[in-house]
Amino acid sequence: MKVNYADIVISAASKKQYPKAPIPEIALAGRSNVGKSSFINKMIQRKNLARTSSKPGKTQTLNFYIINDLFHFVDVPGYGYAKVSKKERAKWGEMMEEYFSEREQLRATALIIDSRHKPTEDDVIMYNYLKHFGLPVMVIATKLDKLKKSQKHKQLKTIQEVLEMEEEDTLIPFSSETGEGKELAWKTMLSHLNM
Repeated sequence: MKVNYADIVISAASKKQYPKAPIPEIALAGRSNVGKSSFINKMIQRKNLARTSSKPGKTQTLNFYIINDLFHFVDVPGYGYAKVSKKERAKWGEMMEEYFSEREQLRATALIIDSRHKPTEDDVIMYNYLKHFGLPVMVIATKLDKLKKSQKHKQLKTIQEVLEMEEEDTLIPFSSETGEGKELAWKTMLSHLNM
């Protein structure tokens, strides 16, 4: 997939602000600081359309990015960040529920996980949450370049087992540094978008 155009459309805090265009969407979910912005930037070959932050828990809204005027990437707030207040977490939960349960344009979710570690309890909850809404999930195992060759297979197997991944969901080993997995990620996304 060659991306000729990508831009942020809106940062939305509620469905009143979602783009009205009936174009399909891929949501991007993951723990705070797992590398969602790096993933987006690598996929669209732009240095900093999605802002990377050294402060986890920065994204408090749903960020809609238009890609080639054909579909949206929707970056959802990172979860599992302890310094966010209970009130903030509850607000976040409502916002997520509203989006994942009601958004007709949503075709699939890319769940981004750090390949170097076993999925956290929050990762497992998020995977099950997405499956609860009947959504196809692509699990993107990032930071692959940080693993030794001998560790890769074992780590990927652990991710599959801990998440108890369903057969129809795809596990994509990915590196924002080397671009490994980019082709497979595009292929999987485009199949969900029927493109």
